[in-house]
Amino acid sequence: MSNRLADVQARIATVHELESVVNAMRGIAAARAREARSRLDGIRACADMIGAAIGDALMLDDRNAQLASARTEEGAGTHLVLVLCAEQGFVGSFTEHMIEAAAQVPHAGVMDYFVIGDRGVVIAQEHGLSVGWSAPMVAHSDEVAALADRITEALYERLEAGRATRVTVLHAVPQLATTIEIVQKSLLPFDFARFAVSARHIAPLVTLAPQRLMVRLAEEYVFAQLCEAIMLSFAAENEARMAAMIATHANVHDKLDQLVGDSRRLRQDEITAEIVELTSGSLASGGSAYNSCN
Repeated sequence: MSNRLADVQARIATVHELESVVNAMRGIAAARAREARSRLDGIRACADMIGAAIGDALMLDDRNAQLASARTEEGAGTHLVLVLCAEQGFVGSFTEHMIEAAAQVPHAGVMDYFVIGDRGVVIAQEHGLSVGWSAPMVAHSDEVAALADRITEALYERLEAGRATRVTVLHAVPQLATTIEIVQKSLLPFDFARFAVSARHIAPLVTLAPQRLMVRLAEEYVFAQLCEAIMLSFAAENEARMAAMIATHANVHDKLDQLVGDSRRLRQDEITAEIVELTSGSLASGGSAYNSCN
């Protein structure tokens, strides 16, 4: 029985260590989610500035943007879906939901997938998705711009080579609910029509040809959109990890209560056994003394 009690006490110590790890992971996830949320206003302000610049540029010659969009839409090619998943574990079914949503994107032709996050790549392959390009998901908010830059280069390389004509991004958004909300956005072909032409009376002075300027501004806007999508996904990933750690902490606490109860019962049984043993020995000694006197 003493061996069983020692085993239970050892498990209690292990569970206490696990509880400390879970609490630390929950705290780190909360800090990263909070930091990611704080960066969103800056990213959106940058996107608004680029959008305003596009509105000004449309004053120069909006036919260039319309023709560029028309040429892109007329071409036949591959629909490329960019899926932002989790890089690390302990996020529940976060990545599985992202890949399932990507598999359900409607398409009429060839599909190709850019998957961000190593875990997402594995699950995408299990679902039979064709992963044409992948990259690790960011581990810190400071890495978002670098990842967005890599994705932008890979996307436009495909577009210029004629290997894709349409690009859609799927990403999660942070929320307090337990369910995962997934947003689907069309990145390309770039829709210049959603930007209002500037109301200024004098067209801006530029050093680039209007069509080249529109292309450059569109690339910058796509970059800003990717930064926002990655930051939102990173925040959602960490909030999913927080939820998983909260559930794990509850399970750990229940297990700890069970082990402490087992330890108390075993210790009580051990004490009872010792009392019975001592009592039996005392009675045996008293009986022997009585017999010798007779």
